[in-house]
Amino acid sequence: MTESAAEEWPEPPLAGTEAEAVLGALERQRATLAWKTSGLDADGLRATVGASSVTLGGLLKHLAHVEDSHFARLWLGAPVGAPWNTVDWDDDPDWAYRTAAEDTPEYLRTLWREAAARSRAVVEEALSTGGLEQIGAYVTRSGERPNLRRILLDLVEEYARHVGHADLIRESVDGLTGEDLG
Repeated sequence: MTESAAEEWPEPPLAGTEAEAVLGALERQRATLAWKTSGLDADGLRATVGASSVTLGGLLKHLAHVEDSHFARLWLGAPVGAPWNTVDWDDDPDWAYRTAAEDTPEYLRTLWREAAARSRAVVEEALSTGGLEQIGAYVTRSGERPNLRRILLDLVEEYARHVGHADLIRESVDGLTGEDLG
C-alpha cells in the first residue's frame, strides 16, 4: 500500500469507544471489498477460483443483500426492499451470486454502495438515540431480539469472511495481492 493510500485507509481508532471501534472495523472491511472489486470489467467481476463459483460481482451483490436485510429485517423489523423482495430465496438461495453475472459492473457497485449507505444511515440514526445495547425489532422463535452490537458484529464477520474470498479471486484476475494498491 502506498503511503498516501495508507493515510486515507479507514482504520478503527486505537482507543475509541466501543461503537467507534466496531464501526471502524466494519468500514475497513467495506473499504477492502471496494478496493478488491475496483477497476475490473465484467470479465474480472465474473472470474472464479478453483472449484468455487463465487465471483467478485457475486460478492458485491450478496453483501448488498446482507446490508439491506440485516438492518431492514433485524433492526427495523421491516420487509427488505427491491430487488431482494422479488426473489424466492427458498427456491433460489444463491440468487445474488448466480444473477450477478447478468449485471454490469456499474450496477453491482452502485447496488452495494447504496445498500452500505442505507445501513450507515440506519446506524447513525440508532446511535443518535442510544448505544450498541439497543434492541432491534426482530424476534427469534425463542423470543430473543438482537441488539445493535450483535447485528454490527455479524456484519463485520460476514465481510471479513468474504473479503478473504475477494483476496484470492482478485489475485487470480490480475495479481493484485495484500496491500498492493499499485
